[in-house]
Amino acid sequence: MLVSFPGQVSNDRMLRVGTLTVLLAGIFFLAPIPERWVEHIYSRELYLAWQNVLTPISSLVSFALFDLLVVGILVALVVWWTVVLRGSRGRGFRIFVRMTFNTIAALAGIYVIFLLVWGLNYRREPLTSKLDFDPKRITPDALVELTTNVVKRLNMLYLPARQLGWARLEEFPSRFAPAFDQAQRQLGNNRTAVVGKPKTSLLTYYFRRAGIDGMMNPFSLEILVNETVLPFERPLVVAHEWAHLAGYAEESEASFVGWLTCLAGDDTSRYSAWLFLLPQLVRYLEQSDQAATWDQLKPGPTEDLRAVAARFTEVVPVVQRNANRVYDRYLRAHGVEAGIASYGEVVNLVIGTQPWWVEQ
Repeated sequence: MLVSFPGQVSNDRMLRVGTLTVLLAGIFFLAPIPERWVEHIYSRELYLAWQNVLTPISSLVSFALFDLLVVGILVALVVWWTVVLRGSRGRGFRIFVRMTFNTIAALAGIYVIFLLVWGLNYRREPLTSKLDFDPKRITPDALVELTTNVVKRLNMLYLPARQLGWARLEEFPSRFAPAFDQAQRQLGNNRTAVVGKPKTSLLTYYFRRAGIDGMMNPFSLEILVNETVLPFERPLVVAHEWAHLAGYAEESEASFVGWLTCLAGDDTSRYSAWLFLLPQLVRYLEQSDQAATWDQLKPGPTEDLRAVAARFTEVVPVVQRNANRVYDRYLRAHGVEAGIASYGEVVNLVIGTQPWWVEQ
């Protein structure tokens, strides 16, 4: 008669569960889910339903839940491996193989949770399908015209923005929530995402060295902001992360939605929106047009752009390159073909869309 020991039964069950989890993660990763299904069933309905619950809950605490998550996972893995290997009793290699598989299974489980909570937004319909977008509008003349317009608006808004005063991080939800709601409704959304409290993180030192201004925690749906981001940069940075909360996963789309949010706000957020956009535009101009643009910009906005450039002197090139390389691979793995270069595609969205900016 065969006898099954409790430990053996437990190991067999873990093997089956782990195998199923890895298979499920593989299916989610490879399955060609139609964009329309993701858009209308997940992104516009299911996702926003729990975003409206999770984000307010995560905003109840002032600290970053992402910090606890990262530390908790790392500590759990170290303790798990240490306890199991110490009890291996001469079966070190066999236990090592089993623990490697179990760890892969655990990470696969985390990946499935990531997709279900937020990550499937990478597979929704592109934002251009919801906009009056025409690539024929993207011309050198349109680029020059928009750049000239941006310079005029920055020169005009510089003093009013400072007289109004920059919002502190804790003031953003009450001050700019209506603008965020308006931007989403401009894009045809009946159900909208709610704002999250901007938080700082224990990772600020890393953010500074890697050149990261902000991020969204895709598990608790909270947003983190690099505390060294300057006051006049904050509205666009926060609005960009809020756009991720609204399910706009691709970076160019999040920048565009964040830009629309800022335009729907007050003079401080509009100034932040145009200050963000100007360097994005200038990089594509001819050298002569670049020089003319900087000559037309008044000292105030010029000094602000120099302050932004000075902030980035704290970036450590090797740290930034590695961070960009990892994030580029992450984006490409989730269907963003341009990878990290997709940040710059916001210029195409702005120029190629029926120019709401003319009315702002």
